[in-house]
Amino acid sequence: MWRQPKTVWTVAFACVIAFMGIGLVDPILKPIADKLGASPSQVSLLFTSYMVVMGLAMLVTGWISSRIGAKWTLLSGLAVIVVGAGMAGMQESVAGIVAWRGVWGLGNALFIATALATIVRSAKGSIGQTIILYEAALGLGIAAGPLVGGSLGSVSWRWPFYGVSVLMLLAFVLTSVALPATPRTDAPSRLAEPLKALRHPGLLTVALTSLLYNFGFFTLLAFTPFPLDLSAHQVGFVFFGWGLFLAFTSVVVAPRIQRSIGTVNGALLALAGFAVVLFAMAVWTDNKPALIVCVIVAGAFLGVNNTLITETVMKATPVERGVASAAYSFVRFSGGALAPYLAGKLGEHYGAHVPFWVGGGAVVAAVLMLMFGRRYLAGIDDGPGHGAEEHASPGEAEVLTAADA
Repeated sequence: MWRQPKTVWTVAFACVIAFMGIGLVDPILKPIADKLGASPSQVSLLFTSYMVVMGLAMLVTGWISSRIGAKWTLLSGLAVIVVGAGMAGMQESVAGIVAWRGVWGLGNALFIATALATIVRSAKGSIGQTIILYEAALGLGIAAGPLVGGSLGSVSWRWPFYGVSVLMLLAFVLTSVALPATPRTDAPSRLAEPLKALRHPGLLTVALTSLLYNFGFFTLLAFTPFPLDLSAHQVGFVFFGWGLFLAFTSVVVAPRIQRSIGTVNGALLALAGFAVVLFAMAVWTDNKPALIVCVIVAGAFLGVNNTLITETVMKATPVERGVASAAYSFVRFSGGALAPYLAGKLGEHYGAHVPFWVGGGAVVAAVLMLMFGRRYLAGIDDGPGHGAEEHASPGEAEVLTAADA
């Protein structure tokens, strides 16, 4: 699995940088609020605008990629991130940062939607091994994001944005040199295909499960820095530990759980564990050591869930995998975008405990959704290696998206 061509490693490196953007702003949420006189709900819009644009853009990434090819789609996404991140760091108001974070989200959609497809086509090994390799890049990026954000954010809240812009420019150069030209597909996709794919009950089940789970995920990510009330550097280290656990369990633990109890059962176990952690955070919100431990432990459950849900999306529907994952990502990101803003509002008006109770309740609803809809996912563990031994063809895998961002 680790002996891959340079194309795979180049795209994987760019994935690490792209996923750094998810947790990068975490340590600087409170500094931005303090410097610009904003409330928690206002700075949480940095996540909301990012996810709304990314979710909506997922509906058109397949249409774009099938017409200009994977390489140009990747490069377009990287270029948009360079501009969006750099301009966000130059703003003098929260509204300006929020707007450019939305542009950043558009670039991320174009890049992420095509990166996994490129790795699947180019990598050696099974689809299951390819997903693990991709999740390793995802986990490393998520782990490094808060650390970089905290280190640069201790100097100025602007520096993390500039840092991402420079790193993505490097990824742009490497991708343009190392990735060979990719032709357009023979049968370009249609804009309506992702929405039509949601008629399939298996895909709809997984999409709604992830929408509900995202409420808990982004409550943890967007709101926790406020009750922690630590410096940007300290928050960065806390979420670095969270990211390391996420990376380790997504690559090492998730495949073992899948082999032992199956994909859906493993995802249910991970979601239930995450709900318990959020409820513990609601109880011990005023206890900083307990809150720190809960954040780090949450990463372990999130890593398992990310890997297993990604495989479930790829195998839950008979439609092309690219179309299915675009539809799934649209529901997941655009629907879950409300969570950061809602968590901030609940914390401002009802106390810091309430967002974690609501987030935990949403994850419990995700467990129930997956339990009741598992009959539509009965066949995903059929075949050797849970049905993940064969590579997708280029036509099937033109646009695949991550399940964790």
